[in-house]
Amino acid sequence: MDSKFFDTLTALGTENSLDTEVMIETVKSAMQKSVQRMYPECKEAIRVDIDIENQIFDVFILQEVVDEEPINHSQIYIDEARTINPNICVGETLEHKLDISKFSRASAQSAKQSIKGDLRDINRDRILDKFQSKEHDIITATVMQVEPNRGSATLMYDKTELYLLRQEQIPNEILKEGMSLKVYITGIANKNKKPIIKLSRVHRDLVKRLFELEVPEIYDGIVEIKSISRDAGSRSKIAVMSHDANVDAIGACIGAKHSRISAVVKELNGEKIDIIPYSEDPATFIANALSPAKVVKVVILNEELHTCVAVVPTDQLSLAIGNKGQNARLAAKLTGYKIDIKSDFEAIPEPEPKKAIDNSSDEVFEEENISLQEDNIILDEESEG
Repeated sequence: MDSKFFDTLTALGTENSLDTEVMIETVKSAMQKSVQRMYPECKEAIRVDIDIENQIFDVFILQEVVDEEPINHSQIYIDEARTINPNICVGETLEHKLDISKFSRASAQSAKQSIKGDLRDINRDRILDKFQSKEHDIITATVMQVEPNRGSATLMYDKTELYLLRQEQIPNEILKEGMSLKVYITGIANKNKKPIIKLSRVHRDLVKRLFELEVPEIYDGIVEIKSISRDAGSRSKIAVMSHDANVDAIGACIGAKHSRISAVVKELNGEKIDIIPYSEDPATFIANALSPAKVVKVVILNEELHTCVAVVPTDQLSLAIGNKGQNARLAAKLTGYKIDIKSDFEAIPEPEPKKAIDNSSDEVFEEENISLQEDNIILDEESEG
């Protein structure tokens, strides 16, 4: 057999990240299928031998020696058999070696397609086995290459190439070949054909998983992350609460000498992180979420619509809103409330009256609506700036 065959076999195994043994079994299976189509009556009597080290590739039909006219290729007449092996007897099996070079082009093409199909199936199953349990979790991969123009990065994880798109990378983060990178697996697409592992460095749950790695109390369930809002590469807010009165949730997340939060910040390329105490009381939670601004009070205007007004001292107004509205926007995303921020010199709207139900008529009525000032900007969780 031409040495190019074995070179190609080795290259296929490398390209598909398959062990040599798996690659050999794949080719054997494909060749057996191809020979079976040529000799359908010999389905159970075909053997393929491949030895890469000694460069052996042989295909045999195992023929039963008979003393009468053979019914098909699974049998061979005794006289013919003895021209190959003079000592053979009726009832024994003769290994009839096929001349692979005489296989038809159709048979060769069939074998090639079969190998490709088997490789696809093996790759699909291998990728799913490796990554299905890691969906919605983080992995540590190595940067292999960064495309200069598109900015997409090729990562390597456990002998598997993965791709991190530019839009899923942290803004202004410079990726270099050889660096280790933690990425969040947002999902697996195209599972039935060629699975695509979707990666992200901007997803808010990356922050959650990083804190789970750094804070044992979160991993153990003593401290719970209630919600996260994030402007990737710039700032995140994370709301936490403790289920143990003896454990301070914020202190646990920060760690001794800021060691825990510093590790997360470093992994996120210097992204600022605000740890916010969660509260079941919406007004308290909203006031906490607007940190570092000091909030005088929060008026919940409509619980169903999740609208509120947060009142801050005049000198805290710009701090509460933040640069380009970032602080208010992140607080809105964190709490799920539309937040109208006012200074303590402005008129404060009253909460909207709750709807009441007249049981006698089943009609819904409400008191006169109190209109909000049109010149105030309301920032909600959908706002972008």
